[in-house]
Amino acid sequence: MPRTDNDTWDLATSVGATATMVAAARAVATKADNPLINDQFAEPLVRAVGVDFLTRWASGNLDIADVDDDGSHWKLQQMPDAMAARTRFFDAFFADATKAGIRQAVILAAGLDARAYRLDWPTGMTVFEVDQPEVIAFKTETLADLGAAPTTERRTVAIDLRYDWPAALTEAGFDRSQPTAWIAEGLLGYLPPEAQDRLLDNVAALSAHGSRLATEAIPDMADVDHDQAREMMRKATEKWRAHGFDLDFHELGYQGDRNDVAAYLDTLGWTSVGKPMSRLLADYGLPPVPQGNDSVSMADTIYYTSTK
Repeated sequence: MPRTDNDTWDLATSVGATATMVAAARAVATKADNPLINDQFAEPLVRAVGVDFLTRWASGNLDIADVDDDGSHWKLQQMPDAMAARTRFFDAFFADATKAGIRQAVILAAGLDARAYRLDWPTGMTVFEVDQPEVIAFKTETLADLGAAPTTERRTVAIDLRYDWPAALTEAGFDRSQPTAWIAEGLLGYLPPEAQDRLLDNVAALSAHGSRLATEAIPDMADVDHDQAREMMRKATEKWRAHGFDLDFHELGYQGDRNDVAAYLDTLGWTSVGKPMSRLLADYGLPPVPQGNDSVSMADTIYYTSTK
């Protein structure tokens, strides 16, 4: 079902299921022979959500050859490496920000992100997690049941980003006079174009001089045949459906012209540097993800580091 302005979901459905899917990919990546990341909480969180397909994948009990479409450029087997590179990028962003003296971080649409539990944060750090109340409660309770404790001061902001999250963030103790490290990982592509601009406007308004922002953005590729790309994604997910996982990726995003993240932030007083996923994979010694002229692949995604 296509997205609407008032749609709802949990971690097993719609956009929420993508957070669980990414956590499953992190679980697989963590078990690699020479892992780039170590997310020990990914698999137990996926198990707790309870989507059988994703649980079997995260635990190594799913044969990827059975669920990938040979004719598609978008394959499930590509995700662990891609998500390892993505995770490493955002982990390194926080490490660099804290080395520079930043002691306040905000994770937007935190989902099953366990960085407040698994990263080595400096003394005096506060990490704010913003997401829907049910998502925040689920992760907090599940990790507590596992005996896990945050490695820093973790403050949760239980609110949908479609509402007045800046007010809720401030009420939770956010200090707008201090520089902040923000991340928007796996988020912008699921927002309508105008909502993306509004989110960046809010981040800029809340950010003191010296703040940093890491984002993941899909480039504008006007020559892509979007109908063909949707058909390719439909074929890629057909086998998932046969294995009990019903998720139509092409219905999760929003159509329409979207502002370039770096150019838009430039108008708000930020300076940005971007790297495509293809470069991240090469930098981290991981195999490339196939690219084609008929669709936007994971390799085309751009990762920006912006400074105010």
